[in-house]
Amino acid sequence: MKIRVLLVDDEKQFVDVLAERLETRDFDVTIAYSGDEALEAVKSKPLDVVVLDVLMPGRDGIETLVEIKRIKPILEVIMLTGNATVESAVEGMKIGAFDYLMKPTETKDLVGKIVTAYKRKAEQEERIRKAEIDRILSTKGWG
Repeated sequence: MKIRVLLVDDEKQFVDVLAERLETRDFDVTIAYSGDEALEAVKSKPLDVVVLDVLMPGRDGIETLVEIKRIKPILEVIMLTGNATVESAVEGMKIGAFDYLMKPTETKDLVGKIVTAYKRKAEQEERIRKAEIDRILSTKGWG
């Protein structure tokens, strides 16, 4: 199964090129050019990892991160940041971002972070499934 990635950045050319690079590496990529578009995608699509720019007009990366975590708490988010917004990326980590990368980023570095974030999400989903099975079995007297 392909890892489902949402790329969020208001720099259209950057996102389009990055999406192409990830798709050639067999990722299933969705694109959003704003925080609002990102939230629509989070609500309507099955996703594994979000790559989210910190600085965007309108709803910025931090505000978008807060909403993503409210809607889907185990969805992993990697923040992308320029030099001027490292503090924002660190703030994002405190809110629940998986990690952050400096822009421009090497594709191989981003791919590595996406794969690691995906593994963490998959482990959390597995723990939730096991807890649910244990709960069902104990209520049936089988646990």
